[in-house]
Amino acid sequence: MTELVLPTYEDVKAAAVRLEGHAHKTPVITSRTFDEETGAQVFFKAENLQRMGAFKFRGGFNALSRFDERQRKAGVVTFSSGNHAQAIALSARILGIPATIVMPHDAPAMKVAATKGYGGNVVFYDRYKEDRQKIGRDLAEQHGMTLIPPYDHPDVIAGQGTAAKELFEEVGPLDAFFVCLGGGGLLSGSALATRALSPDCQLYGVEPEAGNDGQQSFRSGSIVHIDTPKTIADGAQTQHLGDYTFGIIRRDVNDIVTVSDAELVEAMRFAASRMKLVIEPTGCLGFAAVRKMKDQLRGKRVGVLVSGGNVDIASFCRLLG
Repeated sequence: MTELVLPTYEDVKAAAVRLEGHAHKTPVITSRTFDEETGAQVFFKAENLQRMGAFKFRGGFNALSRFDERQRKAGVVTFSSGNHAQAIALSARILGIPATIVMPHDAPAMKVAATKGYGGNVVFYDRYKEDRQKIGRDLAEQHGMTLIPPYDHPDVIAGQGTAAKELFEEVGPLDAFFVCLGGGGLLSGSALATRALSPDCQLYGVEPEAGNDGQQSFRSGSIVHIDTPKTIADGAQTQHLGDYTFGIIRRDVNDIVTVSDAELVEAMRFAASRMKLVIEPTGCLGFAAVRKMKDQLRGKRVGVLVSGGNVDIASFCRLLG
């Protein structure tokens, strides 16, 4: 078996060069009210304001920009509940590459519509009964397309790490940093940037309570597989970490914590009412964790990576109502 070669911070820096002029350099936002509530100085990296509404554009564009001529002509295939789907569809449109996206039939309607709007050919599946990875692999084999998974790919990981790179370059070293965790692309990419730019920072991955496969994996030392979790954090309804992402997380992350769906809703409510930010449930994982752990964070400089803002308005209103 070939030994896995994990991406490095040099790959993150190279990704930042490819993304220049394509990805937004998203703002870092603060809230005096939130600082008073937590007793910490908190910096929110607002990737909900990224192109297509989430950090996923970074990894998707970085991966596709490395395609050779044959790959560009044959096209790309991926599987995603929504944000990576949109990222690949948009990146493919920019680069002139045909894109096929395998999406769950219950994916948020707004994410499906946006993926199709960017030119993606959407193939639906049942997330509770079918294996999206097998569907993706089969399509790639049948049509000669290149499969770019949503998180377990070196180029995707390196692209996602550019968000944390920008945060540290803007605000300097941090005492603690909270990053959403689904399949681990964002957390592992953030880990590469954190260890290079703020090596003493305590780095936390944050999962929904119903889907704590990453926490179980981190604490057991091997990848744990779970059934598809039932949570409002649809971007974190993953069943397991990837080989690349787990390798980096196990080495570079300090701990993985969880929050409840109710805590996610309260974080969404605070962000909307006090900070005027629309954040999807998954995007509030780090936000909610800081509130939950505020007693440990008093007097510290804390970073939160807000991963995305792609939530149906009807769902948003229902959750907050």
